[in-house]
Amino acid sequence: MRRMLVTGAAGFIGANFVRYWLDAYPEDVIVVVDALTYAGNRANLEGVLSDRCSLVECDINNTETIKNLLREQQLTTIVHFAAESHVDRSIEGPDAFIEANILGTHSLLKAARAVWQTEGLAPEDHRFHHVSTDEVYGTLSLDDPAFTETTAYAPNSPYSASKASSDFLVRSYHHTYGLNVTTSNCSNNYGPFHFPEKLIPLIIINLLHGKSLPIYGDGKNIRDWLYVEDHARGIERVLNKGQVGETYNIGGVNEWTNIDIVKLICELMDERFSADPELKSQYPGCPAAAGQACDSLITYVTDRAGHDFRYAIDTTRIRDELGYTPAITFEEGIRKTLDWYLARPDWWRAVLDGSYRNAV
Repeated sequence: MRRMLVTGAAGFIGANFVRYWLDAYPEDVIVVVDALTYAGNRANLEGVLSDRCSLVECDINNTETIKNLLREQQLTTIVHFAAESHVDRSIEGPDAFIEANILGTHSLLKAARAVWQTEGLAPEDHRFHHVSTDEVYGTLSLDDPAFTETTAYAPNSPYSASKASSDFLVRSYHHTYGLNVTTSNCSNNYGPFHFPEKLIPLIIINLLHGKSLPIYGDGKNIRDWLYVEDHARGIERVLNKGQVGETYNIGGVNEWTNIDIVKLICELMDERFSADPELKSQYPGCPAAAGQACDSLITYVTDRAGHDFRYAIDTTRIRDELGYTPAITFEEGIRKTLDWYLARPDWWRAVLDGSYRNAV
């Protein structure tokens, strides 16, 4: 039985991980720590908070609070998702990324070392798992081989630089202090509870409102996409079988250009409106409600500064060592995601109008 601290789990990926873990391990206990900033949403944990899963509103930079939670709740595993993660926001205001991603990670490491090692309150199999991104590796050309765990770091945005720094801090606490750590670097996630500023939910919601679909540059930038539940499965493998002190890349083996993803979502939205007449009355602003093609809303906008061209992850290591492969194909995952947003307008409308911030 694990007693686990999960940071940032009122956010997108963390909330999906908690839901997956509680279903898969009915004896385990999870304490969620989240500062409930703009991307933290109590509704993401609706239906799972219980005696086995509690939410503590706390900034991870509050080291003493984290120490007390580790002691009082006898927590011996940390899964660290908490991070500022939007590249555009990091360009506009990098300070928040330094504070959350670098200082916040260091705060957690200090707390874990103090309680688990200095005070000796954790068994030898304690674990600090750090969730990072493929963006720390920089960018690839069209013909470059995919990122591996030994690819040199070359971050190109304040966001990716802050995550690279946090990765190095986690590594150092293993090599210097002997803390049991693992790190995973994932590709772009998508799925339920994805905050609407990110590409896939932004496109879905803009379509429903008949708003333009903004595409940076020529739309040919390439990303590897990973369904969020598959990401949870990958972390599960690392926690259960991963070698302490090592890094594992978790990817979808699924490269798409941004414009092709947008066109696919448009096609699927056209299909949904054709098959379900009720959608026309629910979302009259959508082009499909008037029988028009959704891709008519595609608009090209000025490319963002430092926009990486391509990310791709080589998943050989996690596949060969830990037996992990993604279970959800991209078309299956994108259909599931679209259906989730169509079924949960209460969730995304509350995010858009800010009322989720007032939930208790």
